[in-house]
Amino acid sequence: MTREVRRGGPSAQARGAATAQRPTEWTLVIRPRSSWLDLRLADLWLYRDLVMLFVRRDFVSQYKQTILGPLWFILQPLLTTLTFTIIFGNIAQLSTDGLPKVLFYLSGVTPWNYFADCLTKTSETFNANTAIFGKVYFPRLAVPLSIVISNLIRFAVQFVLLAGFYCFFLIHGAALRFTAGVLLLPLLVLLMGALGLGSGIIVSSLTTRYRDLRLLVQFGVQLLMYSTPVIYPLSKLPEQYRWIMLANPMTPIIETFRYALLGSGTFSWTYLGLSAAMCLLILICGILLFNRVERTFMDTV
Repeated sequence: MTREVRRGGPSAQARGAATAQRPTEWTLVIRPRSSWLDLRLADLWLYRDLVMLFVRRDFVSQYKQTILGPLWFILQPLLTTLTFTIIFGNIAQLSTDGLPKVLFYLSGVTPWNYFADCLTKTSETFNANTAIFGKVYFPRLAVPLSIVISNLIRFAVQFVLLAGFYCFFLIHGAALRFTAGVLLLPLLVLLMGALGLGSGIIVSSLTTRYRDLRLLVQFGVQLLMYSTPVIYPLSKLPEQYRWIMLANPMTPIIETFRYALLGSGTFSWTYLGLSAAMCLLILICGILLFNRVERTFMDTV
């Protein structure tokens, strides 16, 4: 009598039974958000590689298939500064607190561009990424966050341009001086990014229902610039109107930016602290609203 012997471990049935008894381990469990405060911000760190891919996409695609390409990073603030110098500096004869006109306007345009770009581009988050959001799961906040980071690269390029003009005027005898406020520059950049991100995602959340808000963003940003000391110093504004200007959280930021680099401007810990508190409040409100709208926006977009 011949006996058949099988070697090599348990049978397929035994393996199947063992697998059924062993609990399945998942790397990610997707559950509906239970409340406004269920933010899951830790997912942004888990998806940090995706965030950096979005950063690269935003940076490369912005000037792809253009004639001048990344040179627009430099040309845009230069042309804006030249326009302000001719119209507001030479024709209107607005004060620049004794600073060279080009340097004064460029020191206002550089931080303002960073804030304005963060605001306008993040305000299109839901409408511009509907196709992606409807197909695959990832933290939706990764998209506006990547915009803020990619704009930071553009800000760095324009800051180098500002530093070049600073050295030029310093060599030619302009009365310029660094102050201890230079140490606050990382904080100022952080506040500008937070304010742009918070404001942008608030607008993006509202435009899922009210499409005409998109038409007001560009116009509103231009108006907001004139209520910010970009083209004139805060010190030349009458006292009775100065509080209106200071209600804009970008006002203390730009004034501190000028004071830090050029030694001229209005610096106040009180106003800067109030601006920081307002930026933080807007960011928190934006994230909460974004989190709320994220759950149902596919039904309305």
